[in-house]
Amino acid sequence: MIAAAVSPVLSVMIVDDEAPARARLRDLLADIASALPTEILAEAGNGLLALDAIAGRRVDVALVDIRMPKMDGIELARHLSALEYPPAVIFVTAFDAYAVQAFELNAIDYLLKPVRAQRLLTALQKARQSRPLTSTQLAHLQQAARTHLSCHERGRLLLIPVPEILYFKADLKYVTARTRDREFLLEESLTHLEHEFGEQFIRLHRSVLAAKDAISGFEKSASDDAETQWQVMLRDIPDRLPVSRRQWPLVKSYVRQTAS
Repeated sequence: MIAAAVSPVLSVMIVDDEAPARARLRDLLADIASALPTEILAEAGNGLLALDAIAGRRVDVALVDIRMPKMDGIELARHLSALEYPPAVIFVTAFDAYAVQAFELNAIDYLLKPVRAQRLLTALQKARQSRPLTSTQLAHLQQAARTHLSCHERGRLLLIPVPEILYFKADLKYVTARTRDREFLLEESLTHLEHEFGEQFIRLHRSVLAAKDAISGFEKSASDDAETQWQVMLRDIPDRLPVSRRQWPLVKSYVRQTAS
């Protein structure tokens, strides 16, 4: 039996694509309420729905499944870490050797399914005293490239689907992500973006990455810059992107391969 204790109410979000798993967590939270009162503020079946559910709300702890459709738990946690008041995240997973080893190496708490009441209580109590996970910590856990990037705009967290991004352009400490409709300012490194999305984007210039499938052709540069003799033309938008002399053979070779 879990001993009773006086404790402030902890606000919780449950994220799991399986309804029975969410129901079990709800029941366990009720079982430990005498030791740690909680209030479930939101539930969701994947990361995208979770970010919608948490918009404009402040949650203390997120119980997050790892394997979910549309947006998995680790990517969700990276977006949650960008919130003004990021919740503590406790991952919930069926046994996964890679995940367990990665969590332990990074001192990140996790629960193995089926979750037990005492273990959940211990994790929640630990989460109250812990600092939220950083995006850098979470990046070390993520095996696949993110499906979305996020940015802050007028107090909101905006999600940008990666397939909609036509290019990234670095300018001082920010990177601009350009879609067909508009630009977004990201607090991301162009080098890190190239590493993560190298299968989808190609470097044109020291400050530019372009989506491979967005390139529609080339034209001679009208600039006097000796470093760039060619520019890339893009589908859907009139923007022209510089291609450096160093990158030109690689870019030209890639386009020829895809055209053949």
